[in-house]
This record gives sequence, C-alpha cells and structure tokens, in this order.
Amino acid sequence: MAFKPAQWPRKLRSQEWYGGSSRDVIYHRSWLKNQGYPDDLFDGRPIIGVLNTFSELSPCNGIHMKDLAEKIKAGIWEAGGFPVEVPVFSASENTFRPSAMMFRNLAALSIEETIRGQPMDGAVLMVGCDKTTPSLMMAAASCDIPSIVVTGGPMLNGYYRNERVGSGTHLWKFSEAVKAGEMTQEEFLEAEVSMSRSTGTCNTMGTASTMASMAEALGMALSGNAAIPAVDSRRRVIAQHSGRRIVQMVKDDMKPSDILTRDAFMNAIRTNAAIGGSTNAVIHLLALAGRVGIDLTLADWDRWGRDVPTIVNLMPSGKYLMEEFFYAGGLPVVLKRLGEAGMLVNDALTVSGKTLWDEVKSAVNYNEDVILPADRALTQSGGIVVVTGNLAPKGAVLKPSAANPALLQHRGRAVVFEDIADYKARIEDPDLDIDETCVMVLKNCGPKGYPGMAEVGNMGLPPKILRKGVTDMVRISDARMSGTAYGTVVLHTSPEAAAGGPLAVVQNGDMIELDVANRRLHLDVSDAELAARLAAWTAPTGQPESGYAWLHQTHVQGADTGADLDFLIGCRGNAVGKESH
Repeated sequence: MAFKPAQWPRKLRSQEWYGGSSRDVIYHRSWLKNQGYPDDLFDGRPIIGVLNTFSELSPCNGIHMKDLAEKIKAGIWEAGGFPVEVPVFSASENTFRPSAMMFRNLAALSIEETIRGQPMDGAVLMVGCDKTTPSLMMAAASCDIPSIVVTGGPMLNGYYRNERVGSGTHLWKFSEAVKAGEMTQEEFLEAEVSMSRSTGTCNTMGTASTMASMAEALGMALSGNAAIPAVDSRRRVIAQHSGRRIVQMVKDDMKPSDILTRDAFMNAIRTNAAIGGSTNAVIHLLALAGRVGIDLTLADWDRWGRDVPTIVNLMPSGKYLMEEFFYAGGLPVVLKRLGEAGMLVNDALTVSGKTLWDEVKSAVNYNEDVILPADRALTQSGGIVVVTGNLAPKGAVLKPSAANPALLQHRGRAVVFEDIADYKARIEDPDLDIDETCVMVLKNCGPKGYPGMAEVGNMGLPPKILRKGVTDMVRISDARMSGTAYGTVVLHTSPEAAAGGPLAVVQNGDMIELDVANRRLHLDVSDAELAARLAAWTAPTGQPESGYAWLHQTHVQGADTGADLDFLIGCRGNAVGKESH
C-alpha cells in the first residue's frame, strides 16, 4: 500500500459551482437553496453524490434502497459533508429486454456524465442487481473521483415445503422438473411465492452476490458489505459508516485509480474462484479494468483462479444461501483463508484506508459447513476455466464448480440451434434428433447477436432427455448464463457467431470435443473445411439503423475483452466543464 493522503483543506471541484460571489456562482447556489439549505453549507465542505439505483421496476434495487440512502446521507452529514441524492440509470436483469447487459454500458455512460457534469466531489455508489454494480463502478473509474460501493444486500432464504429455495437456481431446477414430469405446474406456481421472500438481490451466489463480493475483494466497499441481508439492521449500519467514510476519502483524495490496481483484480479473481462466483464477473471485471487502464485478460482469469479451491458451499454450486453465508462470517472469512494460503496480495488498499489483510485478519468462521475447510472444498480447482481452440479462438468460459465432473472431458455430436427462437421452437419436439451424449450448440446470442448477450446459455434440456433422469449435458454458446444457474455450460464463445466467429458455421452432426483439463474446445473439421465455411458465411440481416440499439451494435466489443463500447474504454477524468451560462 503506497497511498499518500492529499493535503486538507484545499479547494474542491464543487467550489467551481458554489464558491465565491460571481453571477454564475450565485445562479447555481441560489437555485439549490430553494430546498432550504443554509449559507454555511456552501463553505467548501465535500459535496457527495449519493447515486441511488432505486427503481420499482428493478426489484433487486427495491424500496429498501430509499432507507439505505437516508442512512448514507446521515453518515455524510455526521462527517461534515453535504449529501445530494441523485437517481441514476437502473438496469435490472429481471425486467430489461432484450437483455440488461445491452444497457450496462449505457448506464455507465449516463452515470459517468452525471458525475462529471455536476458539483460532486465524491460518490456513494448504491448498487444491487448485477448490472448496476459494474455500471456504477465503471462510471466512477472513468471519472476517477473518490467513490465507495454500498450494495443493497441479498434477500432472505426462501423455503418451499421445508426445502431451501434459491432465487434463480430453483427456477431452473423446478422448470426442468415440470418438463420431466416430476413436478406439476400447480406445484411450480406454489413454489413461486417462496423464491423471493423479502426485498433484496438473489439469495444464491448469483451474479448480484458475486459482484457485491467482487466490490469488497477489490477494496471498493467496506469489509463485510457483500453478505449482509437487505432487511438486516446491520445493512443500514454499514450504509451509515460508508457515508462517513466517503467524506474522509474526498479529503484524502483517495480515488478508484488508487484502489483498482492489477493486484486488486488478482485478489478479486481468486476470490471469485473461492466463492464459486458467477461467470458474469469475467465480463464485468474485464470491462472495469479497461476503464482504469489495467491490461486484464482471459488468460489472467484462468491462471490466477486455476488452483483456488471453492470453499463457499452456496447454491448453485453447493447447498446454502447468502443469509447463512453472512451468519458464518461472510466474505472476510474467505479473504482471510486466501490470505493465509498466500493467494492474496494482502497489502492491497481498500476504501477504509487500511489494507485488505488488516480488514480481515480477525475474521472468524462460525459455520464450517457453509465456509468449508480447504480439504473439504466443493472443488479443488474452482476458478473460471478458459478454453480455446478452433471453435473459440479468443476463448470461452466455464464454471467448474457448477458443472458435472463427468462431462468436463467429452466428445459429442452437435445439435445446433441457430438462435434462441430456433431453440424454443424445437427443444420440446419429441422427434428432435438428440440424446444425452450430444453437445447442444446455440448461436447468435452474443453481444451483437442477441443483442446484448442474454442469459440463455444454460439451455434447458429436451423433455425426453430429462425423463431419463439426465440433468446435465454439454452446452456451448456465445451467450451468458445467470450466476444462479448451473451445469456443464460453455459460455461467451469468442468471436461470437454474429461477428463471424467459428461458432457461426457449426453444423448439425459435427463432432465437438471439450477437454477442460487441457483448456481445449475443438470442432472436429479440417482447417480447409472450416475456412471454406467461414468464407461462405454471411452476416445476419435486420440490424438496427438508429437509436441506442444501433450505437450498441456498432461499437460493442467482444466478450473476451468485457463487451464494453469501444469509445468508452479508459479514464476521462473529472475536469469541470465550461460554465453553462
């Protein structure tokens, strides 16, 4: 840790709006005073933007976010700051169509300009659903003003007939059970009310919980932030502490660029392996690294995570839920374990001003069936696997902790679905030529192809396969899958089909080989045949001609580099623009 606090007091950027007695300053100040703020609040103290992603159409970022905002503002007032709550773009995975991922970059762009264009000296990033966490961190990184993450927290455990119900995980499980004839539609509807028992994000180690853990492991959130349930009073306490802390961060000028180092990303990647985190974290951290100029690659993901055991026994990889993870000690216990094993850079800086190790060295594990000893790990090699080969020249990813070990080395006949509509039209056809040894291939669901890379990669199996008692098959696509999902699913295949990647020319009957141990994904056709198919390939028609959809299609990069928009990569700083009047 080599951070040196800035001198205080000093002139802050907000004083360009509110400091002095010129006509323009009086214009800005007098309008803000219509809310009843007294003169002495404009004395040069830090003005903190409380960036709230609350939306009634973003259930993960639900009504509890309003209460948390008040606690954050209380902490800011207590520390001598001036809080201003600002509603920002809220991209919810469970409501946005065609995919929330399509709007992650739009959210980051709009929030970046919200920060840069207004009198904020620091920001509290209020996040919840899995797209709000990366989008706000990406925006803050591109502005590089002092910022701290406060997540809304996971919902409480769900229960159905005395069985733990994981949000998302059991949606996929019960849906397959209905198709297999093991559960009635009426029972499925009865179970529905058990899936979301309180406000908050998914209660599994889905992408929202994963990204909350990534924020904490990166050092962008206070220690313990990730796992506290949304409705637990301690969630409000950490929100208030975060409000206090951001004021001192502004005084010290502690910025995302001070925290988001290459070492911090290594810590996060290893943490993701230990918790059995979502494959979506790959895309989000690659994009975030691009905003701070860190050269992070898929190879780093594979190398750094390869030898890390998965010790968090949570769905979809294990059996417990986030509520129990919190009671067991939460992420600090995991970070302590990794630090003791020499797998972390212990002196990485965090928003608290302390090192990561100083924050977690006293953590206690209160339940070793939830946070397992290394010798009882769910898998000894839990990191995200990156496979390459002629089918994925730029890489594809797989989550081994959620896969069937028997399928990690497999060769099978391809059954191809040209897009998601083709899949939905044919998957329940009893005459579909498929058996459990086949490899299901889904095309045109990547960043350009869907558009927005929807969470459809964990294709449900055909009913006739499910009725045999088979619950997993190798599935390959250029799509994503929910962090709540499970199975031997190869995702993010790059280049994607819509960009002319080899996935686009896979044909029914081709043989495909998956060899996870050797990090290989191979289409068994000759180089000459593959080249001929690619030469004959034509791009999909019907692309958008205007609006954000056109902008996204024109500028989105591949999943292998984070699927950011090419013109948003990098830090543009927080220089104050020209006067508006």
